[in-house]
Amino acid sequence: MSVLKIRAALETALAAMSPALATAWENTNYTPVSGTPYQRVSMTFAEPVNTEYGRSFQQGGLFVVTLCYPQGAGPADAAARIEQLRSTFYRGAAFTSDGLTTAVARTPIILAAILEGDRYLVPVQVPFLATITS
Repeated sequence: MSVLKIRAALETALAAMSPALATAWENTNYTPVSGTPYQRVSMTFAEPVNTEYGRSFQQGGLFVVTLCYPQGAGPADAAARIEQLRSTFYRGAAFTSDGLTTAVARTPIILAAILEGDRYLVPVQVPFLATITS
């Protein structure tokens, strides 16, 4: 259940950003609209860290938001959205879902842009950490 709570906390924070941006949530159907930007979401969970014997552990990972902008318009719009992501998911920001708090562990990482079809894609990785106690 902790994986679902972590996902819910981070996805809720992303969905609450203003202005809103159409989102292709992980493992859901989404059809991009030609010429319109959107973002894709995925998560990678790291190996849990056990700091003591028992059921408690720390779960880290990467919340990845890939910005998908039309090609040919330059990087400015994507860069502006990256700044909004960094303002929302700053180091130390905490988001809670169903009693579990997930914190942003480091400043989001901007990866190299790539071209895919008619899109200019910029992946942004948000490192997170949650302490699970049970």
